[in-house]
Amino acid sequence: MEVTLLNHTPLWVCSNAIRTCWQSFDKGDNGGEIDLALIDRVGNQLKHASTLEHLFYNFYIKGISRACLQELARHRIASLSVKSTRYTLKELKNESEFKPNDFDNASSYIVLTGNEFVDNASINALENLRQILNQNTSLDIAKYCLPESYKTELSWSINARSLQNFITLRSSKSALWEIRNLANAIYNALPNEHKFIFAECVYKD
Repeated sequence: MEVTLLNHTPLWVCSNAIRTCWQSFDKGDNGGEIDLALIDRVGNQLKHASTLEHLFYNFYIKGISRACLQELARHRIASLSVKSTRYTLKELKNESEFKPNDFDNASSYIVLTGNEFVDNASINALENLRQILNQNTSLDIAKYCLPESYKTELSWSINARSLQNFITLRSSKSALWEIRNLANAIYNALPNEHKFIFAECVYKD
């Protein structure tokens, strides 16, 4: 998978929001150490996390499975724009035949789990889908036999409070392995100066 941070809100926007409550603008330092300490104290330590909702992050996520996408969609305070299966399935149509154990070729289209039985079942499903597409079946109908391992990509936007919740739940060892990898990749993609907001949310083995 690939995670790219497209854009983010500067931290001073959050400290400015916090200072709005007490009209303490004169005590700030334009996003410097004083303002960062304020964000940590109010947003993290005192749990007035609504102030963190002023920080937004826009990511481009590539190469996750449809199974992982379903789990990602459960985090409702976020916006998703997902690659359309209906309009992009035709990219599979002219591929050569997918054969069992052909992991290198199939991995362009499906997420491999490392379990040979599961991965071969996904490859068989991919080959079935390719054959159906070559019978000029409507893409609206053909997409019903997509394997859950089929790769997709999306733009994903989320505020810092919701991202804390996401990283806390999805970096846990009890989370699906793929979304756990995604949570860690998202954390790693954050600007270094923002990571203090999320550091305590990352599961430590």
